[in-house]
Formats: sequence, C-alpha cells, structure tokens
Amino acid sequence: MAASGDLVVPAGRGVPGGLTVPATELTERFSRSSGPGGQGVNTTDSQVELRYDVLRSSALTELQRSRALEHLAPRLVDGVLTITASEHRSQLQNRLAARARLVTYLSQALIPPPPPRRATRPSRGAKQRRLDVKKQRSHIKAGRARVRGRED
Repeated sequence: MAASGDLVVPAGRGVPGGLTVPATELTERFSRSSGPGGQGVNTTDSQVELRYDVLRSSALTELQRSRALEHLAPRLVDGVLTITASEHRSQLQNRLAARARLVTYLSQALIPPPPPRRATRPSRGAKQRRLDVKKQRSHIKAGRARVRGRED
C-alpha cells in the first residue's frame, strides 16, 4: 500500500467489487509524536492525522454511505473520520498504519447487517428429551437425600 495516492479497500462483504477512495478525499496532517523517540523526537513530525469525509465522499454509494455513517457514528465529527497514528518512529510507517486502519474501519463499516432472526418453536421430540433429562436429574438428586427410618 502506497503512502500517497488512492486508498484501495479490497473486495469483501458489503464491498463486492472493492472500493477506491481518491487521494483528493484524504487529508493528512503531521505533528510531533509524544513519548520517547530518541534524538529525532524534537526534529521530525512523525505523527500522522488522516481525515476522511464520509458524509461527502464520492467513492461511496448512498447505501454504503448510510451504513458507514451508522457504524462509524461514535468516531465521526461532522461526518469526518479522523485517524491518528503515532506508534512508529517514522512518518512513512505512521502514514501506512493510518491508511491500513482506515481500510479496516471502512471494510468493517460496510458489512451488511445480519438477517433478522426468525422465531421457531422446539419440536415435540426436543421437548420430550428435555423433560426426560429433567426427570433423570431429579432421580439422581433424590438419591442423595438422607435415608430416614434406618437405625444402625
């Protein structure tokens, strides 16, 4: 995966033909990473903030957009998904990590919801087996009771 250029989401559930997000819809911002980093910590802008406007994206169909907005709602601010990556010391690796995370979020968000559960009734045989097991368990437990009337 290239650190610049279009973002490609591979084909999968919810995205049968794959998805390509144009590079023009992605915004990257760089800043200094917090935490340890050795001599380069004060000189390199290695933290990456990747922004993707889900609400106004031309790459998504209306169905995909509604699924993504619903699934990513807790992570969105005004329809914009922001991903921050600072786990690596190099800016390039952080850019790749942020893009990989965006691909994961999008592919998970576009999976269609499972079909609703159809209520079914247990069969007569299943009911009978359940009652037989309960009766058997009852006899086992009854056998554990103290024996009364027996004098030794």
